Amino acid sequence: MEHLAQPDLDPVWVDNEQQLIKLCVQWREQKALALDTEFMRTKTFYPLPALVQISDGKHCYLIDNLAIKNLQPLHDLMLDTRLIKVVHACSEDLETLHRLLGIIPEPIFDTQIAAALTGLGAGLGYAALVNQLLQIELPKSETRSDWLQRPLSEAQKKYAALDVAWLLPIYQLQLAKLQQAGRLQWLQEDCTALIANARNPQATELYYRNLKGARHLNRKQLAVLQDICTWREGEARLQDIPRNHLLKESVCLALAEKMPKYLATLAQPGLEGKTLRQYGNRLLQLIEVAAVRTELPKPLPQPLNREQGVQLKQLREKINQLARNQQIPVEILVRKKELEAMLQGPKPYLQGRMLGWRRQIVGQPLLDYIAKLGGNHEHTL
Repeated sequence: MEHLAQPDLDPVWVDNEQQLIKLCVQWREQKALALDTEFMRTKTFYPLPALVQISDGKHCYLIDNLAIKNLQPLHDLMLDTRLIKVVHACSEDLETLHRLLGIIPEPIFDTQIAAALTGLGAGLGYAALVNQLLQIELPKSETRSDWLQRPLSEAQKKYAALDVAWLLPIYQLQLAKLQQAGRLQWLQEDCTALIANARNPQATELYYRNLKGARHLNRKQLAVLQDICTWREGEARLQDIPRNHLLKESVCLALAEKMPKYLATLAQPGLEGKTLRQYGNRLLQLIEVAAVRTELPKPLPQPLNREQGVQLKQLREKINQLARNQQIPVEILVRKKELEAMLQGPKPYLQGRMLGWRRQIVGQPLLDYIAKLGGNHEHTL
């Protein structure tokens, strides 16, 4: 730790516009800032932004977005492409900042991704990463705090500050390791993908594909499920309540499977009482219209057959070998769904993440290996 700057752990509370303006001007002189958010999301569809934490390496700042009416200086700072925003496992933070500021910050450096690319493991939590790299134990006492309350307790403030306090020292260590290993471009590519996903979330009409058990439905049932899930997405966002508070996934699947025609046959656990009275007729209407649709969704991918299952096992052995060679976690190289997609199509091909840096490291070797397994099985990029 001698060569790394150690921040002041006593947080600076920021609750007025003039203070924020001054700090944002100051922060633009930095090459990188540590960034985190606190939010609440127990009874709402959207996150409720409660706090923005920033560290410049010297001090930790807690920005009270509930007190500051004009956050334009922060908005502009987040879009300054000369300034790297150092984050950890940032998907929900990006969503929170989009809700608060209407934008997605860029560029970002996610230390969880960097940890995987430098051989520390996949999905490593912030506290574990701080412990591994800096030998510092972080407290967990305020994990389930009410961040919307004011004033925040001193313990909450200290906890929030610690969430960004060690991100820049970690960033310095990881940046050096990534540059030495020639993997900084890998990190940048994956972080750019995170930003793209945050800006372009899954279309509401495709959400039905996320439901476990949907692949067992026929095409007409899938049409019903699609329309119910599309309606549920829109209604949950309109009312700002969690999807499952509106209608549980198990109920959506049951309605799609049985396609009831009457209120009496619509009722079931999770769809009764007030919920049935409020949404029953609308659900019947959705089912009736979907049941006669001429354009039906394509069948969802089915479980692998026996031969494909054997091939999947062989592919995993190949991937384990590739991961050992690269000294990075298997999960970072390829996901199970990506492997299954390669085996299920008429001919294997690369898509999504496999078209970037993974193409040379794992994508093409897998295509070549599949070709050997399947004899003259065609493959394409």
